[in-house]
Amino acid sequence: MITTIQIKNKLKDELDKLKDSKKETYEDVITYLMRIADEYKRKQKNLLAEGYKEMARESSRIAKDWRSTETDWD
Repeated sequence: MITTIQIKNKLKDELDKLKDSKKETYEDVITYLMRIADEYKRKQKNLLAEGYKEMARESSRIAKDWRSTETDWD
């Protein structure tokens, strides 16, 4: 099914600049942009996961360091 969408001329001009050729459709350009956005989201998610893992490792190291300072005060 084909549908029509309304966009402002400025956005159309920007989409035109992203076309590799005159034969490339707006659908091709939008699909490409969606793929890039999806890849970016995956990379961001992976970076966040790695950051959380690193924070957990650092917290564990700090907790271990503090355990060595515990003494029996009784």
